[in-house]
Amino acid sequence: MELPPEVLQTSMKEHQKFFSVKNPATGRIESFVTVANVQTADDGETILAGNRKVLSARLSDAKFFWENDLRIAKTKGLEAWTDRLENVTFHNRLGSQKDRIERIASLAREIALAVGADAGLAEQAARVAKADLSSEMVYEFPELQGLMGRYYAEAAGLPAEVAAACEEHYAPLGPSDAVPEAPVSVAVALADKLDTLTGFWAIDEKPTGSKDPFALRRAALGVIRLVLANGLRLSLDRYVDAQIVRHKRHLNHEASAEELAALDSLVDEIADHGVFGAAFRSVLSRLEGDEAAPAQKGSLFRTVGNLVPDLSTDLLAFFHDRLKVHLRDEGIRHDVIEACLAMPGADDIRLLVARAEALAAVLKTDDGENLVQGFKRANNILTQAEEKDGVEYSFGGDPKFAEAREETALFEALATADKKIGPAMKDEDYATAMAAMAGLRAPIDAFFEAVQVNSDNEVVRRNRLNLLNSIRTTCLQVADLTRLEG
Repeated sequence: MELPPEVLQTSMKEHQKFFSVKNPATGRIESFVTVANVQTADDGETILAGNRKVLSARLSDAKFFWENDLRIAKTKGLEAWTDRLENVTFHNRLGSQKDRIERIASLAREIALAVGADAGLAEQAARVAKADLSSEMVYEFPELQGLMGRYYAEAAGLPAEVAAACEEHYAPLGPSDAVPEAPVSVAVALADKLDTLTGFWAIDEKPTGSKDPFALRRAALGVIRLVLANGLRLSLDRYVDAQIVRHKRHLNHEASAEELAALDSLVDEIADHGVFGAAFRSVLSRLEGDEAAPAQKGSLFRTVGNLVPDLSTDLLAFFHDRLKVHLRDEGIRHDVIEACLAMPGADDIRLLVARAEALAAVLKTDDGENLVQGFKRANNILTQAEEKDGVEYSFGGDPKFAEAREETALFEALATADKKIGPAMKDEDYATAMAAMAGLRAPIDAFFEAVQVNSDNEVVRRNRLNLLNSIRTTCLQVADLTRLEG
């Protein structure tokens, strides 16, 4: 009865198929219910006695494991278990669980600032979060990994945030699973999932069709839900790029010390620059300027540098595919998401979703839906004219050449919309930007009803085509409307 309630419940459920029964007065699990498909002369007493005996033996073993694990946690600390993980293989190409812990700890420290967590606590939590995998209790009850880590971290006297992260960093495990909210837990959970994804991308072990043996789709959805549920603003590219480089360094551990040092420098530069290209050029310029370096120095660095952008782009597309599925369940059309994915900042999931939600809301209005039709009409006329004439009409029209009042009104409406859309987009106020764009519906409709674009007067025709380009340019500030269906 001194065992954690989760141990009692798991032993009853998983090993014996019993229902555990909690005393409402004490809140403790004190009984069980089992089912037999026969009636016996002694009203089941023999069956019950046998079940009690088996359960007693199971719980006796659990009690031994629990007490032994607690003794280790209190006297030696969780590091006694993490050291053993050096001999536990995570994947034959991605190294041991200890190797993985080192990568996750580095990434958790980098993510901490972006999620409002203490960097030191995030790194500490990442270093002990998987310690319970070496414990006797988790060996016997694998379902309790993480949860037992919390108990053992508390017994070892570690900070409450670290103990909570030991349990919560696996979450969310499914679409209905709770999402961690504590900053340290969020940092470690993100680092754990991003390390898994980047690792399997680095060795080209991606999901194919319905096959996903390493649950990478679940990991990507977990990252998405962690970001959205906590309202996080993260540039995924930055963390993905750095972690891919770490994996490539591990995969080439027999390279020269100079090569490995160059890759370490690249990871540090990514943390400073936040942009892979700038980081790569910075380190490369230093390598090329080192006249004392061996001639072969930088060859592995260049190879990795050429691979990372492609791997990162492909992994980001995988995230976007998972996001489409997630948002489809939220009622947002896939073409709306595509229209937003084409815009800058697509690696910032929260920003991307905010833009998609605003566009979806506008498209549910008559002005929004009809504006898209007006935009497509303008875009089609303009595209055909540019192909025919062999020029781009991208200079903007001049109101002084306007002949119809509807034409003048459209010039004025575009100027007004631009004044609202530009600042709103800069402030990431997508609702205001979308509303300003939707306000163009009436003047665009009136223009097409009253004006013939392909006028016989060539000056007027070119001016009107440049006006259509203003429609296209103004609307494309908000989203790529060319990707919308219908």
